[in-house]
Amino acid sequence: MTKLNNGDFHLPYNPALVPRAKELRKNMTAAEKKLWYEYLRTFKFRVLRQRPIDYSIVDFYCPTLKLVIEIDGESHFTDIGKEYDQERTERLEGYGLKVIRFTNQQVFNNFEGICEQLNFLLPS
Repeated sequence: MTKLNNGDFHLPYNPALVPRAKELRKNMTAAEKKLWYEYLRTFKFRVLRQRPIDYSIVDFYCPTLKLVIEIDGESHFTDIGKEYDQERTERLEGYGLKVIRFTNQQVFNNFEGICEQLNFLLPS
């Protein structure tokens, strides 16, 4: 993370991931679509979809809140998936980002609760 004089910071951006990020934006999962179209698209602060950060592409990123939102499907529940997610979360947190994860099931079964949790992160 490189600090700038104006208090902003720069996240490492990997241009090699741009084509894959564009593909992921066009082919969002059902849970990502629901969260995007029913909530994040009109969020109080700008949210970017499928944003390359470092060596990862995060599902959603809100620069103002320095917030990464990940929607985890079944592949994330294996031992390898959990380990990968933990390493990735630690790497992103190392840049001063807050990482919040929801499962596909949470998006479909507790959508209002997710929205409330994200609203709670907004500055008063």
